[in-house]
Amino acid sequence: MALNKSKRKNNEVKIALAGNPNSGKTTMFNELTGSRQHVGNWPGVTVEKKMGRASYQNYSLEVIDLPGTYSLGAYSDDEVVARDFLTTGDYDVVLNIINSSNLDRNLYFTVQLLEMGVDLIAVLNMADEAEKKGIKINKNKLAKMLGTSVVETVASRGRGIDKLLKETVQNRDLSEAALKIDYGREIEDLISEVLSMLREFNFTDQINQRWAAVKLIEHDPEAVKLLEREVGASKAKKIKSLIAGRELKAEDDFDNIIIDKKYEFINQVIAESVSRPAFDQEPENISDKIDKVITNKYLGIPIFMVVMWSIFKFTFTLGDPLIGYIETFFEAAGGWIGSLLAGAGVSPLISSFITDGIIGGVGSVLVFIPNIFLLFLAIGILEDSGYMSRAAYVMDKVMSKLGLHGKSFIPMIVGFGCNVPGVMATRTLDSKRDRIISILINPLMSCSARLPVYVVFAGALFPNHAGTVVFSLYALGIVMAVIMAGVFNKILFKGERSHFVMELPPYRIPTLKGVFIHMWEKVGAFIKKAGTIIFSVVVLIWVLANLPLGVEYASAESLIGQFGQLIAPLFKPLGFGSWQAASSLVFGILAKEVVVGTLGVVYAAGEGGLRAALTTNFSPLAAYSFLTMVLLYTPCIATLGAIKSETQSWKWTLVTASYLFVLAWIVAFVVYQGGMLIGLGA
Repeated sequence: MALNKSKRKNNEVKIALAGNPNSGKTTMFNELTGSRQHVGNWPGVTVEKKMGRASYQNYSLEVIDLPGTYSLGAYSDDEVVARDFLTTGDYDVVLNIINSSNLDRNLYFTVQLLEMGVDLIAVLNMADEAEKKGIKINKNKLAKMLGTSVVETVASRGRGIDKLLKETVQNRDLSEAALKIDYGREIEDLISEVLSMLREFNFTDQINQRWAAVKLIEHDPEAVKLLEREVGASKAKKIKSLIAGRELKAEDDFDNIIIDKKYEFINQVIAESVSRPAFDQEPENISDKIDKVITNKYLGIPIFMVVMWSIFKFTFTLGDPLIGYIETFFEAAGGWIGSLLAGAGVSPLISSFITDGIIGGVGSVLVFIPNIFLLFLAIGILEDSGYMSRAAYVMDKVMSKLGLHGKSFIPMIVGFGCNVPGVMATRTLDSKRDRIISILINPLMSCSARLPVYVVFAGALFPNHAGTVVFSLYALGIVMAVIMAGVFNKILFKGERSHFVMELPPYRIPTLKGVFIHMWEKVGAFIKKAGTIIFSVVVLIWVLANLPLGVEYASAESLIGQFGQLIAPLFKPLGFGSWQAASSLVFGILAKEVVVGTLGVVYAAGEGGLRAALTTNFSPLAAYSFLTMVLLYTPCIATLGAIKSETQSWKWTLVTASYLFVLAWIVAFVVYQGGMLIGLGA
């Protein structure tokens, strides 16, 4: 049971969702909370924290979605967050979400939770998939052997949710004894001695002490830290010495024995409560049949590239017409408000601030909401369907040749949405070498913040091939990431290797609710960013475009014009040596969307809008060179902050910022000068 429950009203219940990855935990969270959820970070770490609210009869439910984890070890931030909350957190009941078709793996985590003594309901989710495989689960027998309630659900269809909620509110105050597994006489005797010492040393009673004793015998680092903090180093040393002395006389390491005994118990539970067809009689698995094609060693990567190209074709085919309407709206709004302010006798400076600064700057970014909306809709469908795990799998062969593995591709996929969580996702990698290399190459993934830049340039200068142009940029980012991973592999952490283990979930039909929640979450974050960071930067740019007082707005004589002219020669060999382009790149380091916002301000988005200004000031070759620079150069401030946080090193942060700028300049130079040599500059 949770020993740190706060006092709540009788009709309030706090629920923790815990389970393995691919168990349908996120689907369950979305089904319970719908749109009544918010995302933040757990205190002190950058692990995502999801919380939401639900209601059942007259009960008010608060739902906390814990990070997905296979065990309560202490080997990653995700595991530590989940474990800390479950051992000392403030909650009433744990809903342990279990994949019904994969009990062998999922019950290991369940057993750990039950040993801890939490108030737990075992939720057999994805029951439909188990049924398709011919798996039959005796829920009553399973509940009896585990000593807890068992409820069957299909979260994606809402099946069993009412029964689960009823069971939740009824069982929130149970305080049943923790599950006790017999670890054999040798370890059981040691557990008894360790328990006696813990009581003698007044070890905290805020967690189950038998569970703590077992974790100490397993040499769990977090348990050892807690012991030293609670009883002091000298007393902790006595317990550690006792365990070490006994282990020297044992036939095997204690942690191996404990794991084996857990699986013995799990196998016994499955044998008595689960029936399944013989291996050669199992129904044909559709996922396996699809994977013969999707993950084929020859077809896997081409299929992945076709899928990505299709996403961008879909995004632009549907999004571009909507962008035109929104552009027209902002142009009309700027003109109408400008006339209204002039008629009211408002100062031209204030009128310019509102029409050119706010409407022109922020509006030039917000017009791309349709494309971002559609992009995340498509990505949400791919994630919910189970395809993204396959993308990592098919990339394993390529990544392994560079000394990495397919799991390193997962943070890269996350980086397509935003490089910040992409950098954070590298913590799932086991070795320091893999984490550092993955962090160094993650900013090469085209985040959604770059999309507005791609959209406006591709739509203006490549109107008939916009989707293909944007796809080529995403592909170029992946290619450069692979190349740089190979380069870093030769110079960093030589000789260190790691292994790739990944569970491929079955293919599923995405749920509309899950996909739209994912999409609104990302689009909402973009709009929030436009209303805060981008608004602030656009105001700064407007001020610089008006100073010193008396100069023509956004002219070469303004402060932003003078600054741009100072650095413009650096970019002249790349085909875009104007001060407007140069200044937009510098401000783009604050937030990549600001590149468009800056261009919207300095070109004043005159007649025909920003797109018309770009066709006048950029050739197609120069535009593609500029887009290459935007793709590859120094990441935004938020990403650099994430790199500093994850590496705990200014060295790696500065290395990332510097090498990416140099790489971007070189590649853009090759693109432009090479294009000129073969006659593409005309």
